[in-house]
Formats: sequence, C-alpha cells, structure tokens
Amino acid sequence: MKLIILDRDGVINFDSDAFIKSPDEWTPIPGSLQAIARLNQAGYRVVVATNQSGIGRKLFDMATLNAIHHKMHTAAQQVGATIDAVFFCPHMADDSCDCRKPKPGLLQEIARRYDISLKGVHSVGDSLRDLQSGFVMGCIPHLVLTGKGHKTQEKGGLPPGTQVYPDLASMVDKLLGATIADINIAI
Repeated sequence: MKLIILDRDGVINFDSDAFIKSPDEWTPIPGSLQAIARLNQAGYRVVVATNQSGIGRKLFDMATLNAIHHKMHTAAQQVGATIDAVFFCPHMADDSCDCRKPKPGLLQEIARRYDISLKGVHSVGDSLRDLQSGFVMGCIPHLVLTGKGHKTQEKGGLPPGTQVYPDLASMVDKLLGATIADINIAI
C-alpha cells in the first residue's frame, strides 16, 4: 500500500495563530486539494495527522471539528480527491499525552490501523513537530513553506534528509516525477 501522511493546518489549508475554529475559517491553500487528487490517481492513500488543541482549550467542540473536516472532505471530493482518514490529537501541550506531535502516538495509531510499517512513508508538515513525529517512525520528512514552514526552516534543526518545498503541490510534483516542462507539454 502506498500511503502518505499530511499535517492539516498550514499544509492543506491556511493556518491561523488564532486556530481554525469553524468551517468558515477553513480555507484550502491553492493547489493543495488538487495535489491530493494527483496522489490518489497515483495510487496513494492520503491520511491526515493533526494536533487540534483547540478542543482541549475549549475553543471549539467535537461537532465543530467534525464540521470542519466535513468541509475539507467535501472540498476535496469536488476536485476528485479523497482523504482516507483524519487522525487528531485533541490535547493541549501540557496534557502529557502520547498523541500530540512531536510524540509519535498519532502515527503509531496510523500504523496500527493500516497494519503497516511507516518506514519509508512520506510525511508532510509545516512545523518541526510534524517532521519529528514522522521521523521517529521511519517516515521520509518533507517540509512545506506554507503555514509555519518559513519559520520552521529558519529555526533549523530539521530531521536528517528533510526535503523542503514551497507548498504541497510542488512536493507532490516532485514525488510523482512531474516537472514544469512535463506539465507544460501535457497542456
């Protein structure tokens, strides 16, 4: 099975320092949903692993998170994309849970649920904690510069072998072997 793990905020949709607290605040980054569709067409199952401490902070409830994810799934389907599953941590940083990235609990759950090793699976995020949680599970780390990506790159300390891209669409282009020349020829 070909699997890829994406962070949500800052990778698929625009991020906000004030959190994404409602479906109205969820806006896809241009090209991100189409990139997911291309992954699907290439045989990838796409899963999302996301910290959602807004629940623990009581900024929104589970019904609202479900509505946000319903909007994301619907928007993806409208461009021919499928997000197979969303794994999330509802806890705050000081809750000492095992599922909040950079801890690997969310990714361990993905591995259990799909009954696979994550060694060699591509993991895409915009923050160091996204990359760290995947790296300890053997994932290939990819940093996108959308969301918090520029700040993450500037701070340094990226896991060895981290590849950096302007956005999810360019990461998928590289992964699938497409180049600008190939895309222009296809048009």
